[in-house]
Amino acid sequence: MSTTIEVVNLCKSYGGRPVLKGLCFQVLQGEIFALLGINGAGKTTALECMEGLRRYDSGRLVVKGKTGIQLQSASLPAYIKPMEAVRLFAGWKKAGIDDSLLAAMGLESMAKKTYASLSAGQKRRLHLVLALMGNPDILFLDEPTAALDIEGREAFYSQIRRLKEQGKTIVLSSHDMAEVENLCDRMAILREGEIVFLGTAAELHAKMGGRDTICIQTPAGWEGYTADNIGDTMLRLLTDLRERSIPVLDIKIDRGGLVRDFMEIAGREEK
Repeated sequence: MSTTIEVVNLCKSYGGRPVLKGLCFQVLQGEIFALLGINGAGKTTALECMEGLRRYDSGRLVVKGKTGIQLQSASLPAYIKPMEAVRLFAGWKKAGIDDSLLAAMGLESMAKKTYASLSAGQKRRLHLVLALMGNPDILFLDEPTAALDIEGREAFYSQIRRLKEQGKTIVLSSHDMAEVENLCDRMAILREGEIVFLGTAAELHAKMGGRDTICIQTPAGWEGYTADNIGDTMLRLLTDLRERSIPVLDIKIDRGGLVRDFMEIAGREEK
């Protein structure tokens, strides 16, 4: 695959305070790439630099292709109607209007409403449609499903998967780790303006030890056991309990997942 975004030693400071400290990564064509970090890690600043909305101090940044942008915080005139906004952006970008996209994102149901009367989730869906106007090669999404209900999220996920099938490159920032794990091919995790991990969710789990937890309930209550190998550990635990004639009432396996791994590496203080 070819590279559509290249970031080399990207640095940015505000008032002498470093926010981005030499970021280096690449995003491939057709990839869904997540830029993650706790609040203040620098992910929104990095996105804004890639989007061309914020100047960076030093480094090199290459973005190959036409871009569409959905900002974390955006607004339109209070009394504009969704279809008026769509037609305005279509004219501005000299683009056609995709009726199937409007239907998929539920714009038909809000056609007669003003922007001010839309719910937060409806506004997010409208902003995504506007970002997709003009058939961009690269889509930047900052917290795209914030305030969306379940129906809105499912429509968004279907649209993102369809765009990936078309070979579009998508860069997103999200606090929803389930969303990242289900959608994204790779991720970069920032901590205090530096990348502390770059790779897949599976690679992160392996890096963080790949350990799972087996919880077993007996008449004495629940007890947890860490496991490098679930099968071997489970067999050993159950054999031991059987030999001691202790009945097993229930078993749960906690694989931790991306949330635990993310919080451990993104929020961990250096020793």
